[in-house]
Amino acid sequence: MKFAIMVSEGPYTHQATDSAYQFAKAAIAKGHEVTRVFFYHDGVNNGTRLTVPPQDDRNIVNRWSEIATQNNIDLVICIAAAQRRGLLDENEAKRQGKDANNIAPGFRISGLGQLVEAGIQSDRLVVFGD
Repeated sequence: MKFAIMVSEGPYTHQATDSAYQFAKAAIAKGHEVTRVFFYHDGVNNGTRLTVPPQDDRNIVNRWSEIATQNNIDLVICIAAAQRRGLLDENEAKRQGKDANNIAPGFRISGLGQLVEAGIQSDRLVVFGD
């Protein structure tokens, strides 16, 4: 079965991110495919490379990057939600006249069309968060 996932909560403020990650990991372990994870609203904060959790805590951003690399999962951050929260990739930073970017490896910025496409191309779209 093909799954797409949407995460709409931040990495350290709500259980939704951890639940989404564990769901993806379990689905893959059972032989299913996770094609795309779309980060929306505060969920875009899962994609910042500037997160520095304490050493004894989980690094949620790194977890997403690793699972995506190992399993060819497309990690998409909503562009409108990202811009509102100060997340920019290299191209968008340049376009907006900013001197830095902060998107973690494995993530990319795109629009809501990617969420719609994921819903169409997958057997199930599973939503985590409000």
